[in-house]
Amino acid sequence: MYRLVLDPNTNSPIVVLQDEASGALLPIWIGMFEAHSIAMKLEGVQPARPMTHDLISNLLATVQGLVERIEVTDLVDNTYYARIHFQMADRAYSLDSRPSDAIALALRTTSPIYVANHVLDKSKIEPADGGGEPAPEGESEQERWQRILKNFSPDKPDKIN
Repeated sequence: MYRLVLDPNTNSPIVVLQDEASGALLPIWIGMFEAHSIAMKLEGVQPARPMTHDLISNLLATVQGLVERIEVTDLVDNTYYARIHFQMADRAYSLDSRPSDAIALALRTTSPIYVANHVLDKSKIEPADGGGEPAPEGESEQERWQRILKNFSPDKPDKIN
């Protein structure tokens, strides 16, 4: 995972994944609850009681389950799909999941996050795109993201307006 940001136009949370090889960015709009769960983990905040993703992680650890990886597997009608791949009792399992839930669980289990190549090809933002404008000298990372997202549409995730 690269970063959790807010869409400056809609105040919707966005998880931004970054391809390690190319640096391409993949923005995925998520719900507030999942964003809160992800943000708490990223910031090292321990809730007084386990949240849902903590509970799932604790349950897997208790039954000696191991999350091997999560994978964003598809993009259909602007909806991302993911799978959680895990092992338990020497058997491999794969469960359908929303990407936001899978990412929240991956962060808690320190599991790798993968994106299928065809999904990345459909919806990535190349790091040099910068929202269609050249980056101003001395631009901060937050300003850069605001510029990129200002011109980015969740209805057309493969294009920057």
